[in-house]
Amino acid sequence: MNQLEKFRDIQTFIFDVDGVLTDNRILITEEGHLLRTMHIRDGYAMKLALRAGYRIGIITGGSSQGVSKRLEGLGITDIYTGRFEKMEAFEEYVLKYDLDVKTILYMGDDLPDRPVMRRVGLPTCPGDAIPEILEFVDYISPFKGGDGCVRDVIEKVMKLQGKWEV
Repeated sequence: MNQLEKFRDIQTFIFDVDGVLTDNRILITEEGHLLRTMHIRDGYAMKLALRAGYRIGIITGGSSQGVSKRLEGLGITDIYTGRFEKMEAFEEYVLKYDLDVKTILYMGDDLPDRPVMRRVGLPTCPGDAIPEILEFVDYISPFKGGDGCVRDVIEKVMKLQGKWEV
């Protein structure tokens, strides 16, 4: 099967936050606030995907209010925070919408993501994921976490399905 063929059936995207939507770094202020950065093009692609009718879920071990506000501002409503054991959140999400797991793309970068990746139709990762993830997934984005990897997979799916705005 052509590698891109797996992108053709995707209807739902699920993303980790740290290392996928961010670059795995946090800036710590003197007051103890933890700051992250996200790529604006990833946000734009997520908005386009939602507008085109795709589902987007977020499952993260972190619990940043700032991250949640940013994602909610993009229109994402299914945000599971503080979930170090991600499988439970994944199962909740799948049951909530009665999803076919074969139509789900999941992007993660580290060991806590692997159990979910084993269940989905298309496990993917950023180019700078850990080696145990790089050797496991069906697609490795040429972009690093926080540097457009989310845009990369969303754009591939939407272009293959004729839904990408030009």
